[in-house]
Amino acid sequence: MSELRIRGLQKSFDGHPVLHGIDLSVERGTLLALLGPSGSGKTTLLRLLCGFERADSGSVEIDGRRVAGDNLHMPSEQRRIGYVPQEGALFPHLSVADNIVFGLPRTQRRARHRVAELLELVGLPANFGTRAPQQLSGGQQQRVALARALAPSPTLVMLDEPFSSLDAALRLETRQAVASALAAAGATAVLVTHDQSEALSLGHEVAVLWNGRLIQTATPETLYRRPVTRELASFVGEAVLLPGVVKQDRVDCELGDLPLCEPMANGAVDVMVRPEQIRLLRAEETMPNGAASHDAVVQEVIFQGQDAGVALQLQSGARTVVRARVPGYLSPRPGEHVRLAVDGEVTAYPRG
Repeated sequence: MSELRIRGLQKSFDGHPVLHGIDLSVERGTLLALLGPSGSGKTTLLRLLCGFERADSGSVEIDGRRVAGDNLHMPSEQRRIGYVPQEGALFPHLSVADNIVFGLPRTQRRARHRVAELLELVGLPANFGTRAPQQLSGGQQQRVALARALAPSPTLVMLDEPFSSLDAALRLETRQAVASALAAAGATAVLVTHDQSEALSLGHEVAVLWNGRLIQTATPETLYRRPVTRELASFVGEAVLLPGVVKQDRVDCELGDLPLCEPMANGAVDVMVRPEQIRLLRAEETMPNGAASHDAVVQEVIFQGQDAGVALQLQSGARTVVRARVPGYLSPRPGEHVRLAVDGEVTAYPRG
């Protein structure tokens, strides 16, 4: 598989800018999750990479071969890109095997080239080749769509929100099957999604598009722990934001004197704490790092099985309400008096 290089890519529709100078590199064998809210430009970027749309300016290189830029627009069929659409888009009048080999040369189509191998790669039995798409579940159809995309040995695989139409349990199972198949094939892939958990769990790296600009590209862990803006912090997961003051690489706020993920200049900031960092303490319990605890009253509990969201009103200062996330079996009751403390380092943003 290949590497992808995008430089200064721009696109407008009817004078309205949609993409603003996108620079992005995807290394060989990497699964990049392209994450962003609706209207951020994800689909436009995908269409430019696939050749479905022409860029206004900038360049795209796949494995060192320029496919767009400087008045060049290579047609989609010449870019050797495998494409997996949202709904799979299998041909209902063709068998699974015929769907898989559809884009291959005639001799390979007749020989059902690599059908058994590709079905095994995506976690389906070889005898599924004789079935009609209508006889498969939604998740199985998406796996067949991936097998079809991999059949011509493309240089790059593009996945356009391929799990969005599946129910929760099937979505998780299909995600893992697709990720395993891409890894086994050594594929370089771009997964377009607006689902934060999908991007964080599948992507080797996550690139975030925001209002047509690429604002952060990082590993899932770095993106979640150290998002570059307050808005992004709230987009990639639930965030507790509190005013604070940085002094000597620590920050003081209503939740105490906390260590920072990264050093920053002294001054007024907004502190970002993830709800799962807020620990509820039993009467006799103390934090291993000696962090101070704070009295609070439980305002609301949203039980979700394996965990629970807890709204807590602090009993000091402005009596601020913060949200914690605790294991479901440890969820308190509304009205209960508890103590809380923050575990781990936090991120802060200078106040403008």
